[in-house]
This record gives sequence, C-alpha cells and structure tokens, in this order.
Amino acid sequence: MTVEEWLGEENQLGTDIWTKKYCNEGESFDEWVGRISGGNEEIARYIREKKFLFGGRILSNRGLDKEGRKVTYSNCYVVDPPEDNIESIFDCAKKLARTYSYGGGCGVDISRLSPRGARINNAAKETSGSVSFMELYSLVTALIGQNGRRGALMISIDCSHPDVEEFIDLKTDLEKVTKANISVRIHEDFMEAVKKNEDYLLHYTRQATGQVIEKQVNARDLFRKIAETNWDYAEPGALFWDRIEGWNLLSNTKEFSYAGVNPCAEEPLPAGGSCLLGSINLSAFVTDPFTDHAQFDFEGLKHCVEVSVGALNEVLEEGLPLHPLQEQQESVAKWRQIGLGIMGLADCLIKLGLAYGEEDAVVMCDKIGFAMADSAIAASAKLAKEKGAYPACEIDEVMSTPYFLANTTEKTRELVKKYGLRNSQLLTIAPTGTLSTMLGISGGIEPVYANYYERKTESLHGTDVYYKVYTKIVETYMKQFGIKSDAELPDYFVTAMTLDYRQRIDMQSIWQQHIDASISSTVNVPNGFTVEETEGLYMYAYEKGLKGITIFRDGCKRIGILNTDMKKEKKEVTAGEGLKRGEILLVTDDVVGKKRKLVTGCGSLHCIALFDPNTGALLETYLSKGSTGGCNNFMVGLSRMISISARGGISIETIVDQLNSSGSCPSYTARRVTRKDTSRGACCPMAVGNALMDMYNEMQEELAAKENCEAEKPVKKVKKVPKPKAVSTEMDKDKMYCPECGEPLVFEEGCNICKSCGWSKCH
Repeated sequence: MTVEEWLGEENQLGTDIWTKKYCNEGESFDEWVGRISGGNEEIARYIREKKFLFGGRILSNRGLDKEGRKVTYSNCYVVDPPEDNIESIFDCAKKLARTYSYGGGCGVDISRLSPRGARINNAAKETSGSVSFMELYSLVTALIGQNGRRGALMISIDCSHPDVEEFIDLKTDLEKVTKANISVRIHEDFMEAVKKNEDYLLHYTRQATGQVIEKQVNARDLFRKIAETNWDYAEPGALFWDRIEGWNLLSNTKEFSYAGVNPCAEEPLPAGGSCLLGSINLSAFVTDPFTDHAQFDFEGLKHCVEVSVGALNEVLEEGLPLHPLQEQQESVAKWRQIGLGIMGLADCLIKLGLAYGEEDAVVMCDKIGFAMADSAIAASAKLAKEKGAYPACEIDEVMSTPYFLANTTEKTRELVKKYGLRNSQLLTIAPTGTLSTMLGISGGIEPVYANYYERKTESLHGTDVYYKVYTKIVETYMKQFGIKSDAELPDYFVTAMTLDYRQRIDMQSIWQQHIDASISSTVNVPNGFTVEETEGLYMYAYEKGLKGITIFRDGCKRIGILNTDMKKEKKEVTAGEGLKRGEILLVTDDVVGKKRKLVTGCGSLHCIALFDPNTGALLETYLSKGSTGGCNNFMVGLSRMISISARGGISIETIVDQLNSSGSCPSYTARRVTRKDTSRGACCPMAVGNALMDMYNEMQEELAAKENCEAEKPVKKVKKVPKPKAVSTEMDKDKMYCPECGEPLVFEEGCNICKSCGWSKCH
C-alpha cells in the first residue's frame, strides 16, 4: 500500500502532512507502518484501516532511538513543581530544557512559590513573587528547538494563592510569557463562594520563615476577572481541581497526587509523570452511513480498544529508557499511564444522522463512552494477568473509586478483582488537529468547525477568485446525494458557531463521565458573546462536572499575538510587472529611501530600504551593523539577497515571510527578556523583515495620501511608468493566520490548527 492509497489520491494535504511530519527520511508507507506498529500486526491493520493512530510523537519518533536519536515517545510531561527556593526554581528550568530537547511538552505548577512581597533572607529582602518566574520558564520554552518547532508549556496556579490576580492579568500584556498557556486551579469552596457572593481567603504560609500572607477578595469579583480575561484573551483556562482529583482510578490511593497538567490540559499527571497518546477514529465504526440503516459497530470498537491498550503498553515498555529524566522513568514505571482517546466524533454523528449536542447524540456518546471505558479497563486487567499490575496498584482502592464503579460491568470488575490493572490511567481526549486533518475527519470531541472554508486564487486577469472548499464529510455527503449547495444539507450538519454553548458543554460532560484523565477542549463562541455569558458558561461547566474549560471568542485580543502585520495588509505591490524568468529590474536614481535602527541580541544594526516612487514597491535594501552589532558580512549578504529578490518580482510579503521563518536566536530572546529593548522579532532576520514591512506600509500610506491630494486637482496626474498591478490579499484582521501557509487558523481542542496545511501549534 502507498500513502496515496491509504489517504486517498485526492487527499494531497494528508499526504503532505504524512511526508513532512511523520515519514522518516523517505521511508515507504509500509516501512512506516512497520516501524510505528513495532511488529504488532493487529494495530498495523487498524492503522491501515484508519481506525486508530498513535499520537504524533510515536508516529514520528518510534524506532529512531536505534539510529542514535535522543527522542521520546511521550507527548506530555508534568515537571515536579518548584519549591520555594532559588535552587529548585532553576532546577525546574533545567528539567524543562532537557524534556523539550527530547521532544516533550511540559506542565508546571507554581503554587508553592512565595507571593510577591514575602520576606526572604537574602540581598533582595523580599521576593518578586511566583509570577515573576513565569518569564524564565517561557524563555526556556522559546530557546529549545524541537525539529523546527518550540516546546509547549502549561503554567498553573491555585485560586487561593495571593498572586492569583497578578497571574490572571499577566497575559493581558501580549508581550509577556508568550510561550506558555496558563490555567487557574479552581476549587469547589471557591465556586460555592461565587454562588453565594461571599468573600474568599487567599493565603500562603512560607515554610522558611513562618510568614503568613493572607488577603480577602470577593469570590464573585475574582470569578468575573477570570471570565473577563478569558473572554478577551482566551486565557487563563479553568481547571476544576476537585473534579480532577476525585474522578479517576486513583482518587482513593493515598500515596498518589496530581502535580499539574500537560500543555493542553487533557493529562493530569503526578510529578515526573508522562503519558503516551493514541486515538480511535469513531467515524470508521459506522456501518451504512447516511442511511436509515446506519449503525455504530460497538463490538468492533471494543476489540479496537483492547488492541489499542495493548499497543500503547508495548510503546510504554519500549520507551521507558527514552524519557529525558530519571524521575520521569521512575514515575512512568510506577504508575504506567496511557492515554487512549478519540477523534472523528462529529463525523460519526453525522453518518448516524444525529445532530451534535442534541439529546439523542448525547445518549449515543454515553453508550460509546461507557463501551470504551469498560473495554479499556478490562484490557488493562488482562494485561495485568499476563505481565503484572502496575507496581503501585492497590486493587481495593481502585475498585472503590466512583469512576470505576460508574464505568465497569460485572464481568470487568471480576477481572480487576483477580488481576488488578496494568495501568493507573487509561483514557484521555487529546488534541488530534494534525492527525484528524491528515485523515480528513473532525478532531477529538469537537463539532465540525465549519462546513466549508473559503480559498482564494488569482485569475489570469489579476483578480481574486474565491471558492468554497468543503469539509470532507460535507463533500462526501454532497457527492453521494448529488447536492450542489451546502444550503441543502440536512439539519444535523451543525457547526461550532451555530451551537448553543450548553450543547457543547453537554457533550464534553457526557464524555468526561467515561474519561478517567481529562479532555483538551475549547468552546468557540462568536464575537458578540458577552462577559456575562462567559461567566454563565464557566458556571455551567462546573455544574456539569467538567475537569477543565476555556473559550475562544472570535475576534478576541489574543489574535494580536498570532497575526503578523504583513497578514493584515490589504495590498501587495511588486516591482517589475511582466518580468520574464531570470530578468532583474534595474533601479533608477529617483528612488525613495527610508531608514530604521534596530536593536538586536548582539547590539544594533541599521536598515535602509529604497522604494519605487510611483508604486511604493521595495527595490533595494542596505544593512549595516552598529558599533556593537553582529556580523557585517552576514548583513551585506542578507541585504543583497533581499534586493535581488525584490528586483526579480518577488513581493515583500513573500520576502518577509521567509525572514520570519528564521527561528529564534538565544541571544535575541535573552536580551528581550532581560533588557526589554529589542526590536520586534526573535532574531536579526525577523527584525529586518518587520522593519521592511513597517517602511513599506509607511510608503504606501504616503502614496495614498498623495493620490488623494492629486485627485482634488483639475489636471490629471501623468505618471512616468504604469503602476504595477495590485494583487488583492484581503484578510480579516480579526482572524488568525497560519505561519506556514497563510490561511486562516481555527482554535480547537485548546490548540491553534490550520485546516489548509495541517500546521498545529500543539503538534
């Protein structure tokens, strides 16, 4: 089988994702399946049938250790929370760096750190507070590369910590802690105080000095602050901590405690904990789809769950020595967490003729979820019979947990009573953005985001033509029934923006009943969604037993981080219209020059740009270092390449896009954090690109003002040369755009995802 046969000849996007992200140096599809399945023929069959896929780290990394590569199979870790001393704080940073270098994402909780103003016995006399160290952890995340990407980080704090208000406010500054997601651990006593409009005590006792720091706040005011900031900036997320601790297989195990959650919050883990991921494609288990005879294959699902649990345990065993830190190896060996999840739920419901969020869909999800949980627990018990239970397994403690009692049949209980469990944690629902895009299905438990996406192409006449690209499930239905317009789709083709938020939470709630870990999830809401509605959403999520929730409001301020200025431009002007291949435009002396001084990690550099006086197109660039800048030869070479590109007819947007793909420079990042005086960007080429775009925009504004002035005169202005055609790149400034292909991003499962090229922030 070839990858084209696997994904479909027409699925070029899926093939590109597989080739770019998961294929190892030209291996064939069959070789890839052999590598990632580890010789397990049953799981290889499910992969070929597109019924199951391992998580991204396994798909890309499994077996590469045999080639000497230092990689991990785990997507996520939780680092031991730093204790309230400088050594532990920086040890935590070291652990983050090492874990990132192997390809893992991390979660860290800072609730043990002293609040701002606490007395300390050193030269500072009082601490700058727990929040001040978040920039350090964000910096480490920015610096450590992972095969063309950066690490992922989640930072959390307890709602009772005196620094919690500063923590919530932190990311309203779009320049701070840009490499971390943040969440607040919310407890039941706080939520009950919110309901009663009572005061809530923020408190911290510093062990080293015995100092007690307390502050009374109105619970409802603090709750509104969380909701309002999430409404405006899509952060912080809410972690309902009592539900996290109380609804799992270890809730009665006294020696166990959760230390934090992973970057997308679907995996609560102990200190040093790690989890391996895999997802079952539910849409592949529907027989006779789109008909009155459509059925869900429960028996097929149960067998797939059993095989998947076994396969994840094989990967766990194989990957034990590959964890970056000794404490991680020990924690994984002791608790043996795996994370089997789902994708394709929305497609599954559509094939069954059920509308996402409606009562009959919730009932179906309840049945599927119970079947998964019972089958996974039974499979783990059978593995325990063969290979032994996880070392810390106490059978009576496990069997008495509310989660176990609610999710097992009598037959499964007998198995566990006899043999215990091979795994302390079994089910999760992680982001599957890249995987589901590759397969052409919906992600996780999310509804279909949109029935179609608009794409733009430039016609031969230089005008923009927009066309619809239908979501795969919509396209399949329309072809099968000869429908020409999406307006003719049945009512059960609902999308994220058409759902009432309660329906979205109802779906997550019913799945959380059967998931012993957690669910990575985002409720997408329209721009007009109010702060009061956000408070209602959070309260409803708490009442429905969710473990975590966040919202993404269309057009919120977080988009300011994710969009570059170049994506907001409405006009693209290039030099040398009509140039043939290899031709370079000659530059005359009547150019308009502009200059910028840039501050970089090494010092300063000067950027001069020359523009066409009639069109404003970039023609030439000159770069030179200041007295303390970087390599002058590099600057000369870069400026020459920019100039010849511009004079060869390449647009400034394309040039800047290439410069922005240069990655992060450690010295640049360090200076930005410490001295906070660097020019916008993460390295010298990016700073140059931003400066060029800034000068280009300024040039276009000046030309526009000049044209308006000339238009008021009775004599028509005659230009020396024809103005090059302007290719429209209309983009809504209130949308996010993919850094790889420039198409709009969506925010699903707690992660930014591109439906056009498969890029995912969480990959």
